[in-house]
Amino acid sequence: MKPMGPIPPEFAGADALTIAGHDAEHWIAQAGDTPLFVYDFAIVAARVARLRAAMPDRLHLHYAIKANPHPVMLAAIAPLVDGLDVASGGELEKALVVKPAGVVSFAGPGKRDDELELAVRSGATLNLESEGEAARALAIGDALGITPRLAIRVNPDFDLKGSGMKMGGRASPFGIDAERVPALVRALVSAGADWRGFHIYAGSQALSAAAIIDTQAATVALARRLADEAGARAAHVNLGGGFGIPYFSGDQPVDVEAVGAALGECFERDGDPDTQYAIELGRWLAGECGVYLTRIVDRKQSQGETFLIVDGGLHHQLAASGNFGTVVRRNYPVVIARRMGAEETETVSVVGSLCTPLDRLADRVALPHADVGDVVAIFLAGAYGFTASPSLFLGHPSARERFVNLPDAER
Repeated sequence: MKPMGPIPPEFAGADALTIAGHDAEHWIAQAGDTPLFVYDFAIVAARVARLRAAMPDRLHLHYAIKANPHPVMLAAIAPLVDGLDVASGGELEKALVVKPAGVVSFAGPGKRDDELELAVRSGATLNLESEGEAARALAIGDALGITPRLAIRVNPDFDLKGSGMKMGGRASPFGIDAERVPALVRALVSAGADWRGFHIYAGSQALSAAAIIDTQAATVALARRLADEAGARAAHVNLGGGFGIPYFSGDQPVDVEAVGAALGECFERDGDPDTQYAIELGRWLAGECGVYLTRIVDRKQSQGETFLIVDGGLHHQLAASGNFGTVVRRNYPVVIARRMGAEETETVSVVGSLCTPLDRLADRVALPHADVGDVVAIFLAGAYGFTASPSLFLGHPSARERFVNLPDAER
């Protein structure tokens, strides 16, 4: 038997799974069938409110829409945040529907010329990933007769300790090495660009408040040093995000109140009073709001092991299968929806409908007895779920998605 991660507190402790006051079968009937993602937006709104209360007043909050770019999510979260961060032209188009371009920033390596042109035309801020990208953006601005809004994504000489994905402190396709940044700032200013500042992202999915605090302090100091060396103040500094959520057994949630208190002290000590600071969060805001519901279509035995075969799989919820690069296969929290509080009487593996041994959504977990027709619920499906998964694999039908507890204007 292998352990599972903790059930998000909004769903824990019940005898049967309820989402926004209704059981799983209610939402399946509303959507038409399984597999189904259900997103409770009230959880997202509560995360935003908690973060606002914990962080310094001068800190802006951006939503990284790659976490969950569903148009309903964007329309609902846009009024609650100060800006949106995107990573493709397609995401930029979605962001511009719900927020003005002046509070949208575009990061990511490999931006095509048409994507750069869309950003320049719209007035979104481009976070430049290389000197070559800077040259192309300036040339596009000249051709259009539009002054581009340009920031520099910095590859820092440090990383976020304990992060699931390190984004700094090494050779990287992301950002420009810190020692080369001041010269590029001067070149952008000389070329007449609207230079906006820095984007410094050192890592993601960190659960240690101490590590986040240390990284934020190093980021604030680095941004000020680079601005001083360039001889140009940074109007805006994106400190990145990196706040993780507890996916696996033993994981503990980030103490955001401790992070916020330390960041306020950091701003007082090292911050530039002329700089607007922001953090971008996706997973921490949206990850725990989603539940993936998939129905058992077969139950079988093989060489002493029990398999619950469901109508979904990794083509919808890749991360739960471990195929995001998990070295050791670990289990997301999983329950039998109608028997969530019942005694765990058997060890089973929950596997999907794809013809690959990788399609394993839960590996040898202890669950109450379940039969064909029962619904399996996999938590932590609100971020990097459906849109981060190979949904067209083998031609299986797409999952449905449903938002609940939306603000009245978004219903």
